[in-house]
Amino acid sequence: MAHPIDHEEHSRGGAFLYSQNGRRVGELTYQRVGEKLVILDHTFVDESLRGQGLARELLDAIVAWARATQTKIRPTCSYAVVVFARDKSIADVLEVA
Repeated sequence: MAHPIDHEEHSRGGAFLYSQNGRRVGELTYQRVGEKLVILDHTFVDESLRGQGLARELLDAIVAWARATQTKIRPTCSYAVVVFARDKSIADVLEVA
């Protein structure tokens, strides 16, 4: 099931969010390093929604955004690090060291 994901951004970073009944129950946050580089630093899914694919939907949302804005991602969140290592189809948005 696809969840409606919102994107909020401010000068230092932003978040991809999923809310239910006015309560934030899923989020993926990032910090800006430069105009075209972000550090993906945190992923959270409420216990009641775990195992339903919401974390991956949040990750897919930032990947789509990164592609559309030509922004590179440096993942430091343990969840994101694992998914990027396993799924090479999204590696195009990773920062090249």
